[in-house]
Amino acid sequence: MLIRALTLFRRAVPASRFCPCATGRTQQYCTSAKNISIRDALTSLDTGSNIRIRGWVRSVRSQKNHLFLHVSDGSSLQPLQVIANSDLNIRGLTFGCAVDITGSLEKSPSQKQKVELQAQRVEVVGECDPVDFPFKIKERHSLEYIRQFPHLRCRTNSFGSLLRIRSEAAAAIHSYFRDNGFVQIHTPIITSNDCEGAGELFQVEVKNPHFFSVPAYLTVSGQLHLEVMAGAFPAVYTFGPTFRAENSQSRRHLAEFYMAEAEISFIESLEDLMKVMEDLFKTSTEHLLSQCAEDMGLFHKFISPGQRVRHDTLSIISYTEAIDILSRNSEQFTFKTEWGCDLQTEHEKFLVKHCGNVPVFVTDYPYDLKPFYARDNQDQPRHTAAAVDLLVPGVGELCGGSLREERLELLKTRLARAGLEDTYAWYLQLRQFGSVPHGGFGMGFERYLQCVLGVKNIKDTIPFARSSRSCLL
Repeated sequence: MLIRALTLFRRAVPASRFCPCATGRTQQYCTSAKNISIRDALTSLDTGSNIRIRGWVRSVRSQKNHLFLHVSDGSSLQPLQVIANSDLNIRGLTFGCAVDITGSLEKSPSQKQKVELQAQRVEVVGECDPVDFPFKIKERHSLEYIRQFPHLRCRTNSFGSLLRIRSEAAAAIHSYFRDNGFVQIHTPIITSNDCEGAGELFQVEVKNPHFFSVPAYLTVSGQLHLEVMAGAFPAVYTFGPTFRAENSQSRRHLAEFYMAEAEISFIESLEDLMKVMEDLFKTSTEHLLSQCAEDMGLFHKFISPGQRVRHDTLSIISYTEAIDILSRNSEQFTFKTEWGCDLQTEHEKFLVKHCGNVPVFVTDYPYDLKPFYARDNQDQPRHTAAAVDLLVPGVGELCGGSLREERLELLKTRLARAGLEDTYAWYLQLRQFGSVPHGGFGMGFERYLQCVLGVKNIKDTIPFARSSRSCLL
């Protein structure tokens, strides 16, 4: 009945009401022109077809009888060339304006593109004053410059490429976990737990002081909640926003960022945990190199020339070996390099360079450096924990993980020493009812993008950067 009603409606209304080629802004439909993305138009073999594209003008060039436009809709780095007759008399057609174009897709005589659109109709949907527009048609703007315009920077080639890569990278991470039997868990954003014990949390304030029975914060990690789920599933993961209230304006810090975190049951060695970390890193990177070659190429050619990530080879050293390497070198570090110190960014980057500029696993950190949940190696004379970090070129630490302490008495002792036994009574219960050896890790998503793209400032890897004194939207 619905199909018949629509058919009768179309017969009753003049065809011009449905055709975008007809005059007037109210004409919004067309039975002959196919709506298509510019990415699909550029790869189409169906030349001669009547299509409709909508996007933004990247360049306008006028000749005696024709206008040559480059139009982009965000679906690809390359724009589509549109050729329109000058007598169309299109008002407001400038760089940056939004357009709705219908025409015939034809094979291009130029070597620069395979196809072009012979326009039958060009409508300016949204005008743009190129004088006031902060991005100029023939200028290549730096990431530092476009960072001043968080509401407009998605319209630049570089940030458009970043957002497409980011979207594809997120899909690759989800695909890896799904294909390897992980169950996705949506862990809470509001929580009472300080997972890492650093104290850099955003506290949630509410008008009703009794709304929460305990102080509530924005999460710094979903790990503890994943450990809960690891009591019922062999492999779980979460991928979502996390928050750190660190008062820093450096190029390494964000107040809001994304983490991919995993927890695996019945795992008893760091080697098994590192295998998952390595596979996630390699699989995601290979996916980007194959699916986002053009966008990745823009970064590797113009933004970080020569900085291509090596993901085929990874090194493994212990923390003790790392300290020996740092202590023997002649470079002067700002921070000390003795056994028991925490590795700083300058140390991590040096170790990566020392190992051939490939990703490096550093294992078995001093026990006192790691949170209460890291498994005690019970080794002497240097007391270590079964913890591991993955260091990568240009960034330093990308992933951090550990085997979790599943032995109830050892965990009780450590929590009691820290005065946290009552706070984490529920966590102790996890070890009382069907506990198994398990471990997990977290990977900073924006740091991953920095690594594979060679981007120096982490604020250039996220749609809207949130950091200390930087929240413009």
